[in-house]
Amino acid sequence: MPCGYTPKHGSWLNMAEIELSILSRQCLDRRIPDQDTLKKEVAAWQAARNALGSPMEWRFTTEDVRVNLKKLYPTVLN
Repeated sequence: MPCGYTPKHGSWLNMAEIELSILSRQCLDRRIPDQDTLKKEVAAWQAARNALGSPMEWRFTTEDVRVNLKKLYPTVLN
């Protein structure tokens, strides 16, 4: 795998998509008049979200990875 390659099937992408969806629903669900207001609103949302410290609860186990990704990484997961 080349350095810098980011697999689209990675769980980090799911986590990013989840956070962007939450941002959209909780912060960007209305018209925001200008870029400065947008920056302030997103920063305030981010601070509140980080203060909550809501961890992701993954249900994808190491064994699931070995079974599901073996075709993609046969030499690594043997």
